[in-house]
Amino acid sequence: MKELIGSPGTVSGLTLRVTQCAFAAASIALMVSASGFSTYTAFCYLIASMGLQLLWSFGLACLDVYALRGKRDLQNPVLVSLFVVGDWVTAMLSLAAACSSAGIIVLYARDLDFCKAQSHIPCRQFEISIILAFITWLLIAMSSHVMFWILASF
Repeated sequence: MKELIGSPGTVSGLTLRVTQCAFAAASIALMVSASGFSTYTAFCYLIASMGLQLLWSFGLACLDVYALRGKRDLQNPVLVSLFVVGDWVTAMLSLAAACSSAGIIVLYARDLDFCKAQSHIPCRQFEISIILAFITWLLIAMSSHVMFWILASF
């Protein structure tokens, strides 16, 4: 079987999972450190979604480390189908959370000029957190695409 970039149990797969963890953690850290985030449901959903993404990616990164250290093959149909389902679920949740949060910040920053009128609201911090969430989604979409093609090749 041809090895794809980002396959489970490979260095590229580990790198992909670690970067997913890093961007999800950065998104959470920026959002939590912004004052008043908890008054917006979409931002709370973003934190919950990125938290789930962080846990999922960290678990698979640990599994990749285990496979690399023990020279084990993680590419069997049962494991890969579990990875596909998990990646697709977390990808959909991450995309929904990032889009809903982006909708709120576009409404406040661009349409209503709420961020200019209320200077105590850290809109720039919200924006950066949302950008990091979209990058996290892009990375999980890449890994779910790879997992789907691995599953299709069985």
